[in-house]
Amino acid sequence: MTSDRLFVYGTLMRGFDHPMARLLAQHADFLGEATCRGRLVLVKHYPGLLLSDASSDLVHGELFALRAGDELLRELDMYEACGEGFPEPTEYLRQLIDVTGADGTTAPAWTYVYNWPVTNLPHIASGRFLDH
Repeated sequence: MTSDRLFVYGTLMRGFDHPMARLLAQHADFLGEATCRGRLVLVKHYPGLLLSDASSDLVHGELFALRAGDELLRELDMYEACGEGFPEPTEYLRQLIDVTGADGTTAPAWTYVYNWPVTNLPHIASGRFLDH
């Protein structure tokens, strides 16, 4: 299963002055705000998404439609240090998850899920990285 959609919840969101956020903005179309089931932890100056089945655990982010999906995802995999050649376990894993758009429609989208231990990492209770 695959998708041309990407859910971002941290430094790849619009408004971040970061080269990879600019790359995403140049090669993808912003579809709107979206949520997924999960919890956010503050890793350092960036967040990590932990998936959850609890309906009360929501992470807020943005949904994009990728124009050159495979190429752009390879670039983003390198940025997230989960591309080819990175030692395992990688800090993030790119996974296809269910994402709910502002219109209430749920569909699969790629996102980056945090993959390292989270002991002692602060929880971002609001589920919004910009709130931390």
